[in-house]
Amino acid sequence: MIGLHLVLLEEGHVLLGLRAGTTWCDGWWHVPAGHLEDGESFLTGMVREAREELGIALAEEDLVVAHTVHDHDPETGQSRLQVFFTAKQYSGRPCVAEPDKCAEWRWWPLSELPEKLVRYTRQALICIQRGQSASTLGWPDDC
Repeated sequence: MIGLHLVLLEEGHVLLGLRAGTTWCDGWWHVPAGHLEDGESFLTGMVREAREELGIALAEEDLVVAHTVHDHDPETGQSRLQVFFTAKQYSGRPCVAEPDKCAEWRWWPLSELPEKLVRYTRQALICIQRGQSASTLGWPDDC
């Protein structure tokens, strides 16, 4: 499984959504995200997810891979690649385009992230600020 995540940054703030109405991490904050669908490239998938979740338009050539987390769940043994993109530009104003999955979008200071932030999202945001392009989470050899 490949997760696609969009990190929109403005003046030291990051856009986070409050998950609601799903079976996973309701009440937790997360960047706009989704999964790669069969037959699509990860660039096409990120453009689609941005349109579906935020109602904004992105061009594939404006996406930059900012960080990748190889996330492992020791309880289930499953691992996933979580790919985090930034965008050089986009058009439109972010809005709650999927109210059945997201209660609100809010700009958070990178220095004051919410306590209830999805764990691999927190890690990716910290690593992006450090200029680190890849990390692991949940593996036995993690620091």
